[in-house]
Amino acid sequence: MKSVLVALAALVAVVFLGWLGLKIKPAPFAPYAQPAGPITRVPLPPGLPAPVERYYRRLYGDQVPLITSAVISGRAAMRPAGPVDLPIRFRFTHQAGQNYRHYFEATFFGLPFLRVNEHFLDGHGRLEFPAFMGGITEGPNVDQGANLALWAEATWFPALWVTDERVRWEPLDDQTALLVAPFHDQPEHFVVRFDLDTSLMTLMESMRFRGPTDTKKILWLNEPVAWDEVEGQLTGVTSAITWHDQHQPWATLTVENVVLNSDVTQFVRQSGP
Repeated sequence: MKSVLVALAALVAVVFLGWLGLKIKPAPFAPYAQPAGPITRVPLPPGLPAPVERYYRRLYGDQVPLITSAVISGRAAMRPAGPVDLPIRFRFTHQAGQNYRHYFEATFFGLPFLRVNEHFLDGHGRLEFPAFMGGITEGPNVDQGANLALWAEATWFPALWVTDERVRWEPLDDQTALLVAPFHDQPEHFVVRFDLDTSLMTLMESMRFRGPTDTKKILWLNEPVAWDEVEGQLTGVTSAITWHDQHQPWATLTVENVVLNSDVTQFVRQSGP
């Protein structure tokens, strides 16, 4: 009996330590080393759907910035597999509307134990997971999902959606519009919803392949849940990302720093933070 109690106590201690280790947030990454570049502003284009125009006027007024790149750093909670939230720090690097790199570190007691690189370069995605999580994953489904992420993550620099000539907005109703973005030889579509009172975006919906061998797309939801200023710009600082069939976010990301228009030509093709 005594040995059973000892074993039970040891199990409880291990579970408690595991829970505690996953509750400690990681330190943020060191600041991105390169400075921001100059930003040119251009007039907000005419003819936008009503909720879209209200949104841009709320964020920028009559002049929108021309964004060529963004380095976005922050921390997150993610569920890559199963019900356990992992504490994450992340750095996303975008050549706006062209390429991106995602770098994640999952931590335990604040120390990295899992590192993941994801790239979308020249129209093709590549997921670099540790071997026990599947290793390197590529293919048409990865390309399609990564292209959606390329455009959805412009929520942190949304001027791109009205300055890139390949993108267009189509009206739906007073609170909703359709964002049409390119993907190879066919467009992708996002249903974008806005709040009438604040004029801010509340939700992006699109259809995305979840796995590399899936034959059906799943509704993929990107929801800005908190807004604040980052580097003097009103930004959706916390976003929840949800697969519709899972009914709860698999990732909640909080942005802490954004560096715009730096030269990321080489950095976007590297690995690590």
